[in-house]
Amino acid sequence: MNTPTDTPSNTTFTTTSGPVRGFRCAGDVVAILGIPYAAPPFGAHRFREPLPARKWSGVRDCTEFGPVAPQSAELPGAPVWAPGDEDVLTVNVWTPAPHDGARRPVLVWIHGGAYTFGSSAQPDFDGTALAGAGLVVVTLNYRLGFEGFGHVPAAGDSAYPDNRGLLDQVAALRWVRENIAAFGGDPGNVTVAGQSSGAASVACLMVMERARGLFRRAIVHSPASPCYTLDIAAATTREVAAAAGCPATPEGLAAASPEALVAASDRVVDRYRGAPASGSRHYDPSLYAPVLDGDVLPTDPLTGIAGGAATEVDLLVCHTTEEYWLLDAVGSSAKVTTEARLQLFARDFGLPDGLVAGYRDTMPHAPVLDVYLAVFGDLLFTEYAHRLAEAHAGAGGRAHLSRYDRRRAGADGARGVRAWHCADIPFAFGNHADASAAFLIGGAPSPADHDLARRMVGAWAGFATHGDPGWPPVDGATTRARTWTTETGPSEDAGHDAIRALWAEARFPLLRP
Repeated sequence: MNTPTDTPSNTTFTTTSGPVRGFRCAGDVVAILGIPYAAPPFGAHRFREPLPARKWSGVRDCTEFGPVAPQSAELPGAPVWAPGDEDVLTVNVWTPAPHDGARRPVLVWIHGGAYTFGSSAQPDFDGTALAGAGLVVVTLNYRLGFEGFGHVPAAGDSAYPDNRGLLDQVAALRWVRENIAAFGGDPGNVTVAGQSSGAASVACLMVMERARGLFRRAIVHSPASPCYTLDIAAATTREVAAAAGCPATPEGLAAASPEALVAASDRVVDRYRGAPASGSRHYDPSLYAPVLDGDVLPTDPLTGIAGGAATEVDLLVCHTTEEYWLLDAVGSSAKVTTEARLQLFARDFGLPDGLVAGYRDTMPHAPVLDVYLAVFGDLLFTEYAHRLAEAHAGAGGRAHLSRYDRRRAGADGARGVRAWHCADIPFAFGNHADASAAFLIGGAPSPADHDLARRMVGAWAGFATHGDPGWPPVDGATTRARTWTTETGPSEDAGHDAIRALWAEARFPLLRP
């Protein structure tokens, strides 16, 4: 992102912590990056609820993204974390300029990454195109891994809340409520959106009392289904502490540096990956997830939404049709290539009898690996997405459902790019032409891809503006979805109803470690 010459009058904004200066990034859009919304969560504040950002004097230069949260991931085009980076709780804003006095709808984005990696600085999440569609766009960083989602035992009168990453997200939404009008946004018309673990975070926010009233609409793309009980979270803490060589106590964990806990978490993950007999975590180890602590997160999102906890929030749900093929392509998922391993997988996750056989009936000529990827993707993402939409509609809320089914064939008959996890996001952000999206979408976009992006950006903008993405909501009789594809004409849901019927006896949320 290049920084052209601007005059201070059209790129400077006043926040509750002090004035900030951004830059004109494209046309009439101004970007303001790396604004602190809370104090650095380290030192005496480590493992605590977020505190307000420190105030500053003078105009703060906000033309670069802030540091990312502690993690070992190195993602293309995004900053990496380095020990000593502490001011990690920041937001970025893209706003149409010059301001004409209008209050524009606000879209707040929560990135995914298995609650362990990722940041708001990923090129996929640049808000320029959505701001060009009339939205004020906010993206944010929050604590990840053990810092954000690890369970710290209580010690005497000292409380160390679970779900600190979710509390950071709430703090960012409060910052939006208090500050977004200065950037031309309407604090009464906020949509919070996310993908994967970011989408699951949004679902959690929908049932959290601390987040009530901070947003009006929610967009969840490929929400991840797992939540963990306190027992599971405490067991993970013991494993990570042992790997870090420290006691699983508040004092022992606080004495371990953030980099030590990141490295220890990675070692625990590697052990699960290398142990096929280690249960459900072997297949794609995710140590961290929202914790059902009865306080910050009083109930799992599906139960809470079904009980009517969020009927005042409009909901837009999307999933991709081949979610888990991405995880296989990047090597994060175990290779299940024999019938014996497939049956072990089904037992490890407690899948209903006949479910895998039912998939086999719908995929009679597919290799075992494809059956496994189809089942695992539906288990972690697709079925959960449908249940969230149906539960919200059943409780009296307004819910819209969509699915992303865009594929690209490979050259000379080679296997091409599937409609897999994450591939929908560059289109919804309008960043599909960025070089960073080439792997996800299979190369440079075609004219049909440009049209798909235009339609998906329009759906997000329409939903964030007035709650209508452009197709009817879910009703009590049917759960038909809008299908996103580059093909002309309607898309058929071949085998979809039969697959969904196979999940009728499966329980959610997914709680198995």
